[in-house]
Amino acid sequence: MWQFYPRIITKRCGRQHRPAHLGTGFPGIGRGIITANAFTIIGDLFMPRERARWQGLIAAVFGLSSLIGPLLGGFLTDAHTIAGLTTNWRWTFWINVPVGILSFIVISMYAPNARQSQRPKVDYLGAGLLAVSLASLILAVDNTDKIFASVIDAGWSLNAIKASLFALFALTATGFVVAEKRAAEPIIPLRFFKNHNFTTIMVAALLFGAAFLGAILYLTQFNQQVFGANATTSGLMILPMVVGLASCAAITGQYVTRSGKYKWPIVTGFSVATIAVGLLTILTPSSPYWHEAILMLLAGAGLGAGMPIMNLAVQNEFEQHDLGAATSASQLFRGLGSTIGTAVFGSLLAAGITTQLGNLQDSAYIQLLQRQPAASQLLGELNSDTALNLNTADVKKAINDGAARGVDNLPAPVAEQTLGNLKVQQDNFAHDVVEAFSHSLRPVFIAAAALMFLATLAVTRIREVKLRSGHGTPAEIS
Repeated sequence: MWQFYPRIITKRCGRQHRPAHLGTGFPGIGRGIITANAFTIIGDLFMPRERARWQGLIAAVFGLSSLIGPLLGGFLTDAHTIAGLTTNWRWTFWINVPVGILSFIVISMYAPNARQSQRPKVDYLGAGLLAVSLASLILAVDNTDKIFASVIDAGWSLNAIKASLFALFALTATGFVVAEKRAAEPIIPLRFFKNHNFTTIMVAALLFGAAFLGAILYLTQFNQQVFGANATTSGLMILPMVVGLASCAAITGQYVTRSGKYKWPIVTGFSVATIAVGLLTILTPSSPYWHEAILMLLAGAGLGAGMPIMNLAVQNEFEQHDLGAATSASQLFRGLGSTIGTAVFGSLLAAGITTQLGNLQDSAYIQLLQRQPAASQLLGELNSDTALNLNTADVKKAINDGAARGVDNLPAPVAEQTLGNLKVQQDNFAHDVVEAFSHSLRPVFIAAAALMFLATLAVTRIREVKLRSGHGTPAEIS
C-alpha cells in the first residue's frame, strides 16, 4: 500500500511538503527486500512449472492490496474520526505499524527455514555504488527543483545541479560495473546479460514499468479533476483495473502450470495493455465513467497476464543459486522504469498544464483567493500543482466553508452576492483546469502507449525454454 501514499500527500499538500518525497526512501528499502524475497521464496519452494500458479496468486493479492491501499489511504486522508481522534495524511504511514508487526509475527511463525550450505559473501561495495548511482539518476529527473530548493536558493542553478547528478550517476555506474566484475558474489552478475532472455526481459521490464505504471497512476488524478472524486472515491474507482489484474493473474498462472507455455501469455498481456493505454487518449471531460472503467479492466487484465509470468521466465533461465540475484534484478529494472516514467510524465503533464492555463496570477479566482487571508494559505507557489490542488473536492469545500464563515456578520444580500461571486469564479477556474489537465494528459498516454508497444516488441523476442517440473522442492531435486 505504501506506493500510493506519496501521491495522496502530493494531492493534498502540493509542493509545500518537500520532506514527504524524500521520506519514501526507507519504505522503499523495505519494499525492495520484501518484493524480491517473495518471488525468490517461490523459486526455492517449487519447480518452475509450479511457480506460475503461486506467482499468479501473489499478483492477485497485490491487485487486492492495490485496491485496499488507495481506499484506506483516501479514507484516512479525508479526515474521519476514529476513537475520538481525527485522521489525516500522516495516518497513512502509521497504519503500517500494526500491519508490519502482524506480518512479522506470521512470517516468523510460518516461513520455511531455508539454510545455506555456506555463508554468503555480501557485495557491500556493489550495493553501495548501485544505490548511489540510482539515487543520483532519480534525483536528476524527479522533482529536482523541490528537493534541492535550499541549494538553489543559495545560488546554484537547476541545470548545474542536474548536470552534477548525472555526472555522479555516470561515475558510480561505471564503478558499479568494475566492482561487479571483481566481486565474489556480485549483486547483479554481469554474466546474466549474456543470457538472451534475461537481457530481453530486463529491457521489457524497464519499458513496461515506465509506460504502464507511470501513466496509469494519473487515472486517479483524472477521477479527482474530472469527476470531482475525493481521495476515498477515486481509490474505489480503480476497482475495474484491480479486478482485471487479479483475475487474469490467477487464471494465467493456472494455465502456465498446466501447459508449460509462458511466452504467449506475456506477449498477449503486453499487447492488451498497450491497446488499453493507447485508448486512454480518447477520454475527455465529457466521457462517462464507464468508458474509463472498461479501459481500466483491459489494462489490468494485460498487466495481470504479463507481469507475473516475466519473473517465471527470468527464473527459468538460471540455476537455483542465482534465483535471488535474477529475481531482484527483474524487480529493480521494473521499479526503475516506473520511477523514471512517473517523473518524466509528470514533467510533461505539468508543462502542458502550465502552457494551457498561462499565468495563474492573471486568474480572477486566484486573485480573489489572494484577498482572503485564510484561502491565500492554500496557494503557495503558483504552478500546475497549485491549480490541480485547488480543483480537488476537499480543497474547494474548505474554501467554500471558510468563505461562508467569513460572511456571517455581513448583511444577507451582501453575503449572498459574495458567495455567488466566489461560486462563479470557482466554476470558471475548475472548467479551465479540467480542460487544461485533460488536454495535457493526452500526450502522456500517447508516450506511454509508444513505450508499451516497444515493450511488446521486446517480449516477442523471448526464446521460450521448457519449464522444468518434478516432485519436491528444487533444492531436493538438485
